[in-house]
Amino acid sequence: MSAELDLAGRVVELVRQQAGAGAEAEVVAVHSADALTRFANSAIHQNVAEATTSVQLRLHLDGRTAGGSTTVTSAEGLTSLVERTVAAAGLAPRDPNWAGLTAPTPLRPSGAFDEATAAAGPGERAARVRDFVDAAGGLETAGFCRTTYVSGGFANSAGQAVTGRSAEAAMDGIARFEGADGVARLAGGKLAAIDGGPLGARAAAKARAGSRPIELPPGHYEVVLEPTAVSDVLDNLATWGFNGKAFAQHQSFAELGAHQFDDKITITDEPLGATLPFDLEGTPRDTLVLVRDGVTQAVSHDRTSAAEAGGVSTGHASGASRSWGPMATNLRLSPGPVTNAVPEEAIGPTAASARALVSRMRRGLLITDFWYTRVLDQKSLVLTGLTRNGVWLVEDGEVTAAVSNMRFTQSYPQALAPGAVLAVGADALPLPDRWSGVRYTAPALHLAAWNLTGNASG
Repeated sequence: MSAELDLAGRVVELVRQQAGAGAEAEVVAVHSADALTRFANSAIHQNVAEATTSVQLRLHLDGRTAGGSTTVTSAEGLTSLVERTVAAAGLAPRDPNWAGLTAPTPLRPSGAFDEATAAAGPGERAARVRDFVDAAGGLETAGFCRTTYVSGGFANSAGQAVTGRSAEAAMDGIARFEGADGVARLAGGKLAAIDGGPLGARAAAKARAGSRPIELPPGHYEVVLEPTAVSDVLDNLATWGFNGKAFAQHQSFAELGAHQFDDKITITDEPLGATLPFDLEGTPRDTLVLVRDGVTQAVSHDRTSAAEAGGVSTGHASGASRSWGPMATNLRLSPGPVTNAVPEEAIGPTAASARALVSRMRRGLLITDFWYTRVLDQKSLVLTGLTRNGVWLVEDGEVTAAVSNMRFTQSYPQALAPGAVLAVGADALPLPDRWSGVRYTAPALHLAAWNLTGNASG
């Protein structure tokens, strides 16, 4: 038994003692160790590490629900947590949406766990920063390298008791040349698989190719989105579209069984190995097919949204899922058959996954990254945002000029609709989000149209 599962089990027993056998309790105990090495002006300026053990209790008693948490894991701390939560339940309003507890259910096999990543020290992260900076060839650089280790245990009064652990590593950096930025990112379950040298070289090549940009008029452009931009598309699809609460409340575009996407689009959530193998309600996680060959198959649910929608939990309960809705955080867009036979030097600053797609484009834009994306209409998932870290004009399969950043206003599902996806790159890259534990795996996308609505002049 893990230390975290032992903590969770002790809290369940304390609930029985204080609130009686009729109380329904679920407890998750998590030990997280996060370490971050940051650099700016081509030098490390911060190395921080934090390790915390927290215990969260959710209690349903006499038709009322309350929750509490603590980082004080002594006997006194756990007793206080239970006493406070029982008292809060007595003051809470009736909860008609209580969906009950997860029954005893075995976990799915979650794959290999990398001990070296979990135990990585600052020297190992610093070595990757050094390689990134060296490979940038004297350009100004900034970014981070991080490692995360999580161990957790869950127990409830219905008899569910599970434990698991995960490790993650990520690097994200930019290089700057004459006011132009180039970016390179990578995430994964092994720090050993992240090499700062190729990332620094890629960021520097993009920065050098992005200087002296031209300005283009707004309009609908054929585009190749690099994986870094596609990850933003996946993020927003997960947050607002494949969200079980939004779906149950008819605020999502998702229509189960409908052919809403191009045949080339298959999207899955693949949490095993990337996060704990169970969610905050103790539901085992598993691969979830959201879109298969263009047809919407599922949305992500916790127990509350599943009950509201007439479905079952998909293992996506979180601390915010009852308020914001359950969200998938490990989306993967399946790569396509387009091979990268085109030499890198023929295309310029293009990442490997986008190289062959660029060579097919008659006239359009190569876009590296999106940022500051905000939802304008949730139902149709129209967003506005800005390009970032490199945009180039492509003519007859060749990059001909850097382009200044532009604003876009675009429905993400519409951009991926039947007939709108011209090709999908063959290489899918695991990419970090801003928050540790969130990872999107994306190839490049060749899309028929993207609505650019503004440029540097307005």
